[in-house]
Amino acid sequence: MTILVAIGLGFSMLSVLFVRRTMKCTRRGQILRAGGACVSGIASATLAALVAVLVFSYFTYARLTSEQLVSRIEFTRLAPFEFRARLMIEGERDRIFLLAGDEWQLDARLITWKPPATILGLDPIFRLDRLSGRYGDIDQERTAPRTVHALSPKPALDVWNVARRVPWLLPGVDAQYGAATYLPMLDGALYEVSLSRDALIARPANDVARDAVSAWQ
Repeated sequence: MTILVAIGLGFSMLSVLFVRRTMKCTRRGQILRAGGACVSGIASATLAALVAVLVFSYFTYARLTSEQLVSRIEFTRLAPFEFRARLMIEGERDRIFLLAGDEWQLDARLITWKPPATILGLDPIFRLDRLSGRYGDIDQERTAPRTVHALSPKPALDVWNVARRVPWLLPGVDAQYGAATYLPMLDGALYEVSLSRDALIARPANDVARDAVSAWQ
């Protein structure tokens, strides 16, 4: 990320220099040179703004220093194959979602780094992506109602997408991939979800959840 900040500052400085050159050429009556400098300044300022948006997108992800608890999720049965899920994330207000099915799935996006980014002390970063309901039975999965909920807003310029489409802009990215975990839903079941450096891990957090996992087929 330090590399991106340096690139953004470089483009910002260039835009300032081009603005000064535009003003200088205008005072001297050098209209063509002033126009060229003005266009270059606009281009540099635009690139600086894009990099700034990308840096902001980076901070929508959380740092991952080791396996850590990222959420807890509790279920209340409302009807057959219909549950209310309460998603609890540290530092955020609890969120309520309706899920159809008899299983739940949580997805996350992860980005890991390689040199030179690791030399800068960058840790892997992650962002919880979506929560969805699913069915253990394949035929139900094909035909029954599906529910899926976004857990993070989609930024105008996402560091994930840039790393995939313009890799030269983020040379320190080693891999960007999705991770998911799923377990059965049961009335009163409580689960804890942790994230390691390469996977989401869901574990039962009460007896109801442990019984649900034990009977899961």
